[in-house]
Amino acid sequence: MSEIISRPIVTVTNVIWSYNFTTEEVVVLLAKKSDEPFKHFWSLPETFLRSTEDANSAALRLISDKIGIQLDSFHTEQLATFSSVLRTKSDRQLALAYMSFLPKMPDLTPGVGAVNVAWVPVKSLHSRFYLVHPEFSIKLPTASPDIFYQNLTVNSNQSQLAFDHELIIQTAITRVRNKLDYAPSILRILGDTFTLKNARKIYANFLGISELAIDNSNFRKTHDHLFSETGAVTTVGKGRPAKLYQLK
Repeated sequence: MSEIISRPIVTVTNVIWSYNFTTEEVVVLLAKKSDEPFKHFWSLPETFLRSTEDANSAALRLISDKIGIQLDSFHTEQLATFSSVLRTKSDRQLALAYMSFLPKMPDLTPGVGAVNVAWVPVKSLHSRFYLVHPEFSIKLPTASPDIFYQNLTVNSNQSQLAFDHELIIQTAITRVRNKLDYAPSILRILGDTFTLKNARKIYANFLGISELAIDNSNFRKTHDHLFSETGAVTTVGKGRPAKLYQLK
């Protein structure tokens, strides 16, 4: 008979998305751990679930504690629960994964438990997704979770993220991609208003195609049910003023 686990360790792991307006790239927040068992491994931000809070509150508290930003609840959503027995080698740990959408990309300072922290670009090439940083380039998994966990070796090399965080990020990408045509919450990383150009860049990134493959006028027509004109414009450089849109 299998042993009953009365008190597994429960963490809330947050895929925090933002947008770098300078490089025009979608980025995700990663921290480099200072403590074992994943010392010097990069990971997603995470926190232990407290007895007085629900998981959604913990995800928002994590952003407040780590970054100093207060977000409304509509800026975060539950992603999935990751409970494989192969996640860790010692204590049983469950991860309640969330996605959060930061409308600005603040400067970062490593906090307790981290030696470095960074906004890492998420790039796509031929429908594969990569995390690209000066210290590493990680190809995110395409295999099923079962195969991923079978192949998981936590001490294999420094480029692998802690725990199963590569799988969590790939799961988040798939969720965002599947919701683009009916609930594109990812556009919240652009702020309350956005241009069609920036929206197309985000769509192209998650679809694994070039922005030029998305026709601007057709994109506006096919997504008219999702966002609308605000009546305002913005001017960047010497080009024509661009109309601003908002999510409906």
